[in-house]
Amino acid sequence: MKETLGALERKRQSLYREIEGLGDFRRGTVSVNYRRCGKKNCVCAKQGHPGHGPRYLWNATIKGKSYAKDIKLGPEVKKYLEETENYRKFVGLCDEVIQVSEKISNLRPIAQVDDSAELEELKKNLQGRFMAKYKKKLTG
Repeated sequence: MKETLGALERKRQSLYREIEGLGDFRRGTVSVNYRRCGKKNCVCAKQGHPGHGPRYLWNATIKGKSYAKDIKLGPEVKKYLEETENYRKFVGLCDEVIQVSEKISNLRPIAQVDDSAELEELKKNLQGRFMAKYKKKLTG
């Protein structure tokens, strides 16, 4: 089934509306941790004991830096879980928007330039644009 340009544009608008309706979101995950305190006579030092806990922790790595925060069981954990889930939905919707936009780009016709002087000017500008990047790469 061949998708039309109009149908794809409507799909993209629908995805944008879904993104608008997501609400708050944050990167990262929420985990449950048990830890040993290190004291020899503590109950956590015994074989088979899971350790002290549970502790609820939000973790994220943003631009190569790790962030962590202890969060309290109850409304705070619920809030963080909802926000991290909304983030995963946001990322999925963004991927869908990109896929639909690529399909739209493939269906849109390429603009025709009839005037040869205008075509030569366009070629000159584009070549200059790419040569600037090339020269920058060479000079480093």
